[in-house]
Amino acid sequence: MAKNGAGPGAVTGRRPIGLALAGGGPQGAVYEIGALHALEEALDGVRLHELDVYVGVSAGAFIGACLANGLSVPDLSRAVLRRGAGEHFFSPRTFVTPALSEWAVSSARVPRLFVQALRDLLRDPDDQTTMGSLSRLAEALPVAVFQNEPIRAYLARVFAAPGRTDDFRRLSRRLRVVATDLDSGQPALFGGPGLDHVPISQAVQASAALPGLYPPVEIEGRHYVDGVLLKTLHASVALDDGVGLVLCVNPIVPIDTARAVEQGVMRRGKLLDRGLPGILSQTFRTLVHSRLRAGFAKYGTAYADQDIVLLEPRRDDYRMFFTNIFSFRTRKSICEHAYAATRRDLLAGYDEIAPKLARHGLRLRRDVLEDGTRTMWSGLEPPRGRRGSDVARRLDRALDRVEERLASRDG
Repeated sequence: MAKNGAGPGAVTGRRPIGLALAGGGPQGAVYEIGALHALEEALDGVRLHELDVYVGVSAGAFIGACLANGLSVPDLSRAVLRRGAGEHFFSPRTFVTPALSEWAVSSARVPRLFVQALRDLLRDPDDQTTMGSLSRLAEALPVAVFQNEPIRAYLARVFAAPGRTDDFRRLSRRLRVVATDLDSGQPALFGGPGLDHVPISQAVQASAALPGLYPPVEIEGRHYVDGVLLKTLHASVALDDGVGLVLCVNPIVPIDTARAVEQGVMRRGKLLDRGLPGILSQTFRTLVHSRLRAGFAKYGTAYADQDIVLLEPRRDDYRMFFTNIFSFRTRKSICEHAYAATRRDLLAGYDEIAPKLARHGLRLRRDVLEDGTRTMWSGLEPPRGRRGSDVARRLDRALDRVEERLASRDG
């Protein structure tokens, strides 16, 4: 394979084009696939797996690494389906395998920490309260709920196929995977100078290690966690790399419940009714999105001769907010929803977006966006004639019906 740079199939005769993808967990990855499907379908002049620069954070690193490796948007769209997904199917176990080893290690520390807490209390009872002493037991809390080794193993397997690579240096296009160095709080730009020897699959594992959900990833004696701790999109990485246009997809947007009661989503429109998960989710989304907006406000001055197109859900997109982030029962509906919402937003913003794209040799097709007959899955049916395909399709349809009934019951 060629060294980093514009490879075979890349658009020529214009400044480089980049793609920056934010995080959002499995749900965010599925949303990004639907959004990218809608964008590519409406674009003339480029395919999204043939761009020049890819920048990914967390779930966006997962998708960006696949695109940089030549997997097309239709390939990724098929992976959301069970039927016809083949090697690329996103198995729930890839993302939600319990971190039993973390719990075991933490449990083993409890007796020692309890003895230390009791000793502190007995040595200085006037200065130590019982609860204060026992707070030492917090050190025994596990650092993660889920394993992230299956994520690395999945990508390593996918990238081992002919024509692909798990080596940044052998890619035909530039890929940057952003993580955070846990002990310094500084960004780590995997794929960049000094960190391009780290396997792509391991870099993605590190970038997606959201504290509390996944354990930090140790690489050469350093521990890395989710890159979203520093910035949401890291679009500036692509801009600094000299791209003329960067396409951005961000699934992480805070919700505005003003219309939630009207639409029958909430009883009284108060996130407090959703308990701690709802409060934490809104807090995280608000912090992440406010940083994104602040960063984009500066880009207009710092990168005046470069263009940015940002796609993200609307604040009243209740489907994105209230869908269980780890529910794969709804993966198809989320992907379809993202596809339809992105088509709608591209059409609504056509007069602003089309000229930006045109400056870089791309045409946004209004006729495609206005075509109401198009669906997410048009042309994505699985190959026919494979051994056992009829049985597999019948089984899959039955499983889909079960999923739909479970989803309706949960709703």
